[in-house]
Amino acid sequence: MRTIVDLPETQIKALDTYRKREGISRAEAVRRAVEAFVPTHGKGGPDFAAHPAFGSSKRYRKEDSVKTVRRLREEWR
Repeated sequence: MRTIVDLPETQIKALDTYRKREGISRAEAVRRAVEAFVPTHGKGGPDFAAHPAFGSSKRYRKEDSVKTVRRLREEWR
């Protein structure tokens, strides 16, 4: 798939530093970054449960997520 992405100059410089160090193209550097950001679990798609932040807010919740969403939606009325 081809795509167009606008990156700030600081990210372009960091990307170029990385790709030069690794001896790869910009496209390969971006592919590696996407792979690191959205890890896949076989062919089943992303494995978000393996991400270090998965479920990190559970210990801070005092109510289940459905109640939280309903309460927040009530604030909009």
